[in-house]
Amino acid sequence: MINRWRRPARIRVLAVTVRMRIIGDQNQNDNYLYLKFMQTHDAYRRRLLQAMAVLPWWSGRAAAAPDLTRIIALEWRPAELLIALGVMPIAIADVPNYRAWVQEPALAPTVRDVGLRNEPNMEAMQRLRPSLILLSDGFGPAPASITPIAPTLSFRFSNAAGLPLTVARQDVQSLADRLGVPGRAQLHLAAVDQQLDQTRQRLALLTKRPVLLFSFIDSRHIMVIGKRSLFQEVMDRVGVVNAWQGEINFWGSTVVGLEQLAQFGDVRAICFHRGAQDPLFDITGSALWQTLPFVRTGQLRIAPAAWFFGATLAAMRFCRQLEHALRSPA
Repeated sequence: MINRWRRPARIRVLAVTVRMRIIGDQNQNDNYLYLKFMQTHDAYRRRLLQAMAVLPWWSGRAAAAPDLTRIIALEWRPAELLIALGVMPIAIADVPNYRAWVQEPALAPTVRDVGLRNEPNMEAMQRLRPSLILLSDGFGPAPASITPIAPTLSFRFSNAAGLPLTVARQDVQSLADRLGVPGRAQLHLAAVDQQLDQTRQRLALLTKRPVLLFSFIDSRHIMVIGKRSLFQEVMDRVGVVNAWQGEINFWGSTVVGLEQLAQFGDVRAICFHRGAQDPLFDITGSALWQTLPFVRTGQLRIAPAAWFFGATLAAMRFCRQLEHALRSPA
């Protein structure tokens, strides 16, 4: 009889001990279910992760440098920050729209898609066993809903002064410190400064015509970039005046009707085109489009998509686009 029951008794003792340490006191039926969930039951797997998140030995993982090959970025700005440090995320949210609206930095073909930015697929993220998940403050899921899967790190878009580039520079350094690669941040930020200085020098002798920045939302509405935006801070650094002085939101942009652009006369306009999804070329023959002053005078330039709400790499890309648009003849 002793030999017959020896092994099951050990299993029962081990299951109850682990169960009490991780989840707390439960009844005997739950002990049995706990053994079952270890193999197949997703609901109990989530309960385990939630319980582990509050244990000191689990929370302490956040202090250690994460595995750089297993980082998820749910929002595109943190994805850019990560790539700026030479680290490709294992997954991001909404890959197709990233490739349409952001384009650069390009994603590796191996990057997985984990659903929508504001409603990611939790099970898909769990299966990837991430070492760290990057979020954006004010957009997407709350950190508390993500921490059962892995430690999180959140980034804000701007500060009270409306300086997104300044905040992005701080974010690059803080992320590099968290990843254990502080030297990479210093090299990258030096490259950012060099790009800004070069662009300012190259544009210094050009006519100081205000620049209007916009992108189509649909065939009748556009997004205009104004004060407190990432691109505004870049324009301030390189000595270019933004033609849009109207109302903007926290992100430094606003959506208006296409007819609002008729008020801009002596400006150079840059339209950011996001490829097949963009309606620009569907309306270029319309009467309204042809009456826009910058269209009639040949002052419109078409540029590839750039992420208005990005970080340092988006700022460097915008510098190059600005140079090309302003130095090209009318």
